[in-house]
Amino acid sequence: MFKKWLLALCVGGLTLNACAAPDGAAAAPDAAARKALLALVPHATIDSIRPAPMPGFFQIIASGHLVYVSTDGKYMLNGDVIDLSKKKNISEDSWADFRKAELAKVPEADRIVFAPANPKYRVTVFTDVNCAYCRQLHSHIADFNKAGIAVEYVAWPREGVTNEAGKTTQTYNEMVGVWCASDRKAAFTAAKQGKAPKATNCPNPVKDEFDLGVKLGVSGTPTIIAEDGSVLGGYMSPDQLLQALKTGG
Repeated sequence: MFKKWLLALCVGGLTLNACAAPDGAAAAPDAAARKALLALVPHATIDSIRPAPMPGFFQIIASGHLVYVSTDGKYMLNGDVIDLSKKKNISEDSWADFRKAELAKVPEADRIVFAPANPKYRVTVFTDVNCAYCRQLHSHIADFNKAGIAVEYVAWPREGVTNEAGKTTQTYNEMVGVWCASDRKAAFTAAKQGKAPKATNCPNPVKDEFDLGVKLGVSGTPTIIAEDGSVLGGYMSPDQLLQALKTGG
C-alpha cells in the first residue's frame, strides 16, 4: 500500500522524475500525474483524480489512499492539506465527499438497518460479526435507536475475503450466512452474540462491501461514517455518537 511505497521513496531518496511523461506527450492535463503514479504503483486503481486546492498538483484517491502528485509527475505528497485561512482540513473534506458519493451507491437492500420510526440521524457502520468492539456497539442498538440514530450496517470481514491459501475466511463465510438468512436482522444479532449463522450461500454483497471499505480507506471495525461522509470514529457509546452527530464530528 502507499505507506510502503512512500517509505521506499524516502529511503531511496527518489522523486517521481523517471515516471513523468515526456514533454508534449500528455494527452490530458492529468496524464503526467496519472502516468507517474501508475509507474510507481502499477496495480493501483485510481478512483478519483482532480486538481488539488494548491496550484501545480492533482489530488488522487487510489486504492484507499489520498495523495497529491505534481502536474509534471515529478513529486508526490502524502499528508493532510490545511486551508490556513479557513482553518479546515481540505484533505478530510475531499475524503468525506468521496465516501458520501460512494456510499450513496449502496442500496438499502444490501445493508442491515436498525432504525427508529423517524430517525434524526443516519450512520453507516462497517462491521465484522466477530470483532469485540463491533459486538459491544451492537449490544446498545436499542439505545442508538432511542436516541434517534439509524444504524446501517455494511459488511467488512476483518480477515478479508480469502486467506493465503485462497480459501474464503471463516468470518467472511459467517457474514455471507447472515446476509443470506431469511431474517437478516435476527441472524445478525445472533452472530453478534456468538451464535454462528447457518452455513449457506446466495447472491450477496459481502465481497463488494469489503472491497468498498478498502476503497474508502477503512482499516478496522467498527468504522462509523456520518451522512456527510466524515468518519466519526470506531466504537462509540450512544451518548458519544449522539454528541458527535450534534456537533458535526
